[in-house]
Amino acid sequence: MSQKIPATVVTGFLGAGKTSLIRHLLANAGGRRLALVINEFGDLGVDRELLAGCGDETCREEDIVELTNGCICCTVADDFLPTIQALLARPEPPDHIVIETSGLALPKPLVKAFGWPEIRTRVTVDGVVAVIDAEAVAAGRFASDPESVRAQREQDPGLDHESPLEELFEEQIQCADMVVLNKADRVDAATLDRVAGTVAAHLRPAVKTVVSSQGAVDPRVLLGLGAAAEDDLDSRPSHHDGDDDHDHDEFDSFVVPLGPVTDPAEVERRILAAVAAHDILRVKGFLNVEGKPMRHVVQGVGDRIQRYYDRPWKPGETPRSQLVVIGLHGLDRAAVEAVLAG
Repeated sequence: MSQKIPATVVTGFLGAGKTSLIRHLLANAGGRRLALVINEFGDLGVDRELLAGCGDETCREEDIVELTNGCICCTVADDFLPTIQALLARPEPPDHIVIETSGLALPKPLVKAFGWPEIRTRVTVDGVVAVIDAEAVAAGRFASDPESVRAQREQDPGLDHESPLEELFEEQIQCADMVVLNKADRVDAATLDRVAGTVAAHLRPAVKTVVSSQGAVDPRVLLGLGAAAEDDLDSRPSHHDGDDDHDHDEFDSFVVPLGPVTDPAEVERRILAAVAAHDILRVKGFLNVEGKPMRHVVQGVGDRIQRYYDRPWKPGETPRSQLVVIGLHGLDRAAVEAVLAG
C-alpha cells in the first residue's frame, strides 16, 4: 500500500465548489507534486482553464489533464485508464492524483476502475470527497425527504418520487469517505445544522463532514485518508448496483458563443432571465469585455451568479465570449440562445 500513489476523487453536484476546493489544495500543496484529472460535462473546458490560470506555480498546465464532453464514469476504458497510465509513465510520477468528476458523474464506477489490473498495483483511492452546496441543499433542490417519500409511496406505490438530481445527490454522498459542506458562509447556523442532518441521513458509518467556505479545507484533512476505496465497494450503495451501464439522458449541455461584451452586468441579467424561463441548472464560461485586457469569468448556479476577472488574455490567445449551459433534458436550446444573445 505504501508504494502506491494515492488518488483522491472529488465529487459533487454542479456548482458545489469542487474547483474552488482543488484550487485551495493546489495553493497549499506543501511541496507535493499533484496531478489533476478534470472531467467536465460539455465541450468547453471551463474548470481546467480556471485551474491553469490560478497564477500559482503549482498550477502547471502539464499537470492538468482534461476529459471533456463525456462523463468519466461512462468512459473509463477509453479515457480514464489511458490518462492514469500516462501519468504513471512520467519520469517523475505525481505524489498524489486529484480527480474532479463531472457534476453529473456517479463516483462508484470510477472507484471500481481502480481495481483494473493495469493500475491496481500502482494507484489506490485514498478517499472520495463529496462537496455539497449547503445553500442549495437547504433550499431542497438536490435532496429528498426520506419520510415524505415513504409516506407518498404508501399512498401510491407505483409512483417514482426520485428525480435525477436527488439520485445524484445520494449517489455522491453514499460513496464518500469525507463530505465537505461548502458555502457555509451563505447560510445561518441553524440552516447549516439542518443541512448536516440531511446529509447525515445518507452517510455510511464513520464518514465525517467538515464545513467550509469557498472550498477552503486544509489538505491535511482531505489527503491521506487511506480509505483504499477500491477494496471497499460493497459498503458503498448505489442506485445503479447491478446495472451494466447508465446514461445521462436526463441532462442537456451546449455552448453558446457570444460576441465581444460591452457590459458584463447585462450578460448577467440575460442569464438570470434565461434561468427563470427555462430548466437551466448551471451556466459557466468566459467573457471578452471590450476595452479590458483580462478574461472575465462567469459562474452561475440557479439564480446565483458570480463574475470576476481572473487573468489577462495570453499572447496568441483569441479573446472570445462563450458560455456552457447545462440543464434538464428537453432544454429549448434556440430559446436559451436567443435570450443570452439579447
